Amino acid sequence: MLVRKNFSEADEVRTVPHGRLEIAQLPGQTLARAVLEPGWKWSVDMKPIAHTDSCEIVHTAYVVSGRMHVRMNDGAEIDLAAGDAHYIGAGHDAWVVGDEPIVVLDIIGAEQIAEVTAATEASATA
Repeated sequence: MLVRKNFSEADEVRTVPHGRLEIAQLPGQTLARAVLEPGWKWSVDMKPIAHTDSCEIVHTAYVVSGRMHVRMNDGAEIDLAAGDAHYIGAGHDAWVVGDEPIVVLDIIGAEQIAEVTAATEASATA
């Protein structure tokens, strides 16, 4: 089997405050490309959607462009930039650094992100 998806024709596009999530469904795997604008911060923009104090999704991802700062609940911090492959455990806040958007390809964690944002969209239209 061969399957090709292009994020310019994503299966789903979800608008979130200060950004968007482009979802590609592949057999056995969901991928998400997040495009987050300057000013995006998880604890401000996503906390009301997720209904948790910090992001509880585990991410294995790759930064395509831009920069982000991540702070774990235990105080550990890291800066991420274009070219960085990374793992972020559950229990964190994150925000865009600088004046350009960050583009992140989420490999592990994408399905949970899609579920959280879908639930929010469903409740907003009900």
